[in-house]
Amino acid sequence: MRKRRAAQEGDPLSDDEAFDSSSDASEHAQESDRSRRPTRSLKMRAIDYLSRREYSRVELTRKLAPFIEPGDDLDPLLDALEREGWLSDARFAESVMNRRSSRMGTSRIVSELRQHGLGDELVQSVGARLRETERARAQAVWRKKFGELPQSPAERMKQTRFLAMRGFSHATISQILKGGDDWSDE
Repeated sequence: MRKRRAAQEGDPLSDDEAFDSSSDASEHAQESDRSRRPTRSLKMRAIDYLSRREYSRVELTRKLAPFIEPGDDLDPLLDALEREGWLSDARFAESVMNRRSSRMGTSRIVSELRQHGLGDELVQSVGARLRETERARAQAVWRKKFGELPQSPAERMKQTRFLAMRGFSHATISQILKGGDDWSDE
């Protein structure tokens, strides 16, 4: 009834049409606001990424590559971020080591660091630190998943595969599956 009255009284828009046009206007205003926002510079994007978590130089380069505009040069920006302390491969390696070491073995973590393009010297130093604690970490992972020594060859293979897929060395795996509590270094 109301629509008929509005149409009869000469109103150009009915209530529904007025609502539709006002929502269209607000959507258009939001789109124009987005287009009017200033584009963020590469440095602001990089700092935004780095404020959330650590990145390696190679990984940050890959993240910023789609936003490079003609005339932008990424290497001087990354050098400046390193000088200012925002970007550090050593901090990134430490972060990966801390996140992964409770669940993963040395070879898996070292492989991940190499995939992120870290230098050999840094990767080797992290690997050496991880090897010092590998037996204890493997024991904790094994105990959480299985808790008891394998009773059959099939169980032994299952436990061996489980630890090997997590990057623990074969020597460490065999020591754990022998069941001795002597964890002294040889």
